[in-house]
Amino acid sequence: MNINFTLISQALAFSIFIWFTIKYVWPPLMQAIEERQKTIADGLAAGERGKQELELASQRSTDVLKEAKQRAADIVTQAEKRASEIIEEAKVSAKKEGDRILAGAQADIEHEVFSAKEILRQHVSEIAVAGASKILRREVDAKAHADLLASIEEEIK
Repeated sequence: MNINFTLISQALAFSIFIWFTIKYVWPPLMQAIEERQKTIADGLAAGERGKQELELASQRSTDVLKEAKQRAADIVTQAEKRASEIIEEAKVSAKKEGDRILAGAQADIEHEVFSAKEILRQHVSEIAVAGASKILRREVDAKAHADLLASIEEEIK
């Protein structure tokens, strides 16, 4: 065998192998590599977008938390104000109720005093009549006796 022929045939076989590889093997490999590069680039871009969205969500959650704390503080302030109003209303209501009860009690006292005076007048009249009848037992004039008792009763009232 001739070394030149071997080298040439090996070079020709290698050239055919390179041509076949470039024509049929290399394009699908390059397409797969490009698709993989595109997938990796899309993944990296999605990661960056996710990172930005995470930062935005974190900022939004901080804002919402601040707003919720402010609302809670406002609600507490309003509740304290309303509690003060309710206490004041209860004080005014209790004062009115106390005044009403006091007025009722005074009316009851006045009524009882009036009733006691009437009963006392009746007792004094009865005592006066009893005393007068003892004094006037001997006197028979009933008309004069009745006039005298009526005038005494009028004076007592």
